[in-house]
Amino acid sequence: MTQKQKLELTWIGKDKRPKLEPRILVEEAEKSYHARQRVTDTDIFDNQLIFGDNLLALKALEAEYAGKVKCVFIDPPYNTGSAFTHYDDGLEHSIWLGLMRDRLEIIRRLLAEDGSLWITIDDNEAHYLKVLCDELFGRNNFVATCVWEKDKGGRGDADISLSHDNILVYAKDRECWSKYRNLMPRTETQLGRFKNPDSDPRGAWRQGDDGTAKSGTEKQRFPVSLPSGRIVTPPPGRYWAFSQETLATARSEGRAYFGVDGDRLPIIKRYLSEVRDGVAPRTWWSADEVGTNQQAKRDHLNKLLTDVEPFATPKPETLIQRIVHIATNPGDLVLDSFAGSGTTGAVAHKMGRRWIMIELGEHCHTHIIPRLKKVIDGDDPGGVTAAVNWLGGGGFRYYRLAPSLLEKDRWGNWVVNPEYNAAMLAEAVCKLEGFSYAPSENHFWQHGHSSESDFIYVTTQTLGVEQLAQLSEEVGESRSLLVCCSAFRGLTAVQAGQRWPNLSLKKLPKMVLSRCEWGHDDYSLNVANLPMAEKPHAEPPAEPEVPLSSALSGKGRGKKAAQAEATLDLFGEDKEPGA
Repeated sequence: MTQKQKLELTWIGKDKRPKLEPRILVEEAEKSYHARQRVTDTDIFDNQLIFGDNLLALKALEAEYAGKVKCVFIDPPYNTGSAFTHYDDGLEHSIWLGLMRDRLEIIRRLLAEDGSLWITIDDNEAHYLKVLCDELFGRNNFVATCVWEKDKGGRGDADISLSHDNILVYAKDRECWSKYRNLMPRTETQLGRFKNPDSDPRGAWRQGDDGTAKSGTEKQRFPVSLPSGRIVTPPPGRYWAFSQETLATARSEGRAYFGVDGDRLPIIKRYLSEVRDGVAPRTWWSADEVGTNQQAKRDHLNKLLTDVEPFATPKPETLIQRIVHIATNPGDLVLDSFAGSGTTGAVAHKMGRRWIMIELGEHCHTHIIPRLKKVIDGDDPGGVTAAVNWLGGGGFRYYRLAPSLLEKDRWGNWVVNPEYNAAMLAEAVCKLEGFSYAPSENHFWQHGHSSESDFIYVTTQTLGVEQLAQLSEEVGESRSLLVCCSAFRGLTAVQAGQRWPNLSLKKLPKMVLSRCEWGHDDYSLNVANLPMAEKPHAEPPAEPEVPLSSALSGKGRGKKAAQAEATLDLFGEDKEPGA
């Protein structure tokens, strides 16, 4: 039978997916920060700054935050080959697409039904990324590509001087999101289009159904008697833009306007007080409206953080303000898993949104934390501070990813990591088993629950018949308990289940050994950490393998691989370009 064909973007290693360990988050209180006092009744203190690999961090958030994030903004490395201090930005297309796919899949699960994803990306990967996102989110959930004028200047030595970045916008459910999203406030120019030349007591208005139109039917060529007494019909080839009934209703309501002298073609008024409060966002975002990288660096961050090396390409706060305004309301949750200099969190904080940021680079400590402290203390006068009337307040908690739950001992056996204390172990196993971690103050065996009557107990002890019998009695017939322990003696798990139907027994760490890639701490966008892709089967003799560094430089088989990195597969099988 012929394999079902589909339109898809393919790349080397697309079928390779990591088995991610859902790590727990460990707070470091000395790095957390909050204001000394409340500034308003709506101050938000439960924001999160997470230091660690962003793929593992996204996985760590999934159990608690799936379906709860209203807006995700990410500014991933653009894969341009440029040398950035803070990011390894020179990845092959295939590797880059695989790494982005893994992150975007989790991000989609984190989004609320009326949530949206905003990605800044340049032309180098924008079109590949668009097709990838179409596959993950569905083409019907693509909203728009906004064009941000990130640079008002130009390069005289370029064949075409690039001055923009793309912002891909996707909704979890576009129909749902379109009802939720906010309009943009009208500009002074737009408000100036509403006037009141006839001193109408209902206020300023602009012409709505305007005179004539190029298309219509003969029914829309009816004669109209003007207040001046003149009778008019549309010119040849034109039609009234309204029906006879609509015009009659407008005249009876005083909404028809025939000019100051009553001798002009009719228009129907639309009052400012009756139109919706704002306008739909446009896709062209000029530098004058939302700022540039250079302005963010020169006019804001260089003045705010005077003791550190400037971040190379910070996003202007006005850019993030527009995104947050369109996509969220006060109190909503905003996520940025490529936090960079921390602009997303700073703007979300000033705008009264809850936020989570993830960053692996050391600039999490050198740039983001000092910046957020100034925001919280009310010592950041730049960015959108004045526009949103920010006075300070609130706070955030700093978390790091816990180490891997399992590690190998000196004999090569997987054992529970000794860095885990009892509480950490219980929380980690709860997450792995799909339980909510909620230790009870009254029952030592209640470490978490999956429902009102299903509980989990985690211990490193070896349990015997007497201890299991006591547990079963305390749990009672109306509840069930999953017991996770190092070992149990005197009977098998099956025998225990038959003897105590309200108990289920599993051994640690055997119960989780095949679940994840244990001990894998770095899924970052770093080529050096990635394995070589398997060589495709081919008729000609295979060429000798070369080191990854040589492949990336275009030597050996890497040059041919680069020519077929990512192709739009119309027929369900990989094709060389031009095939």
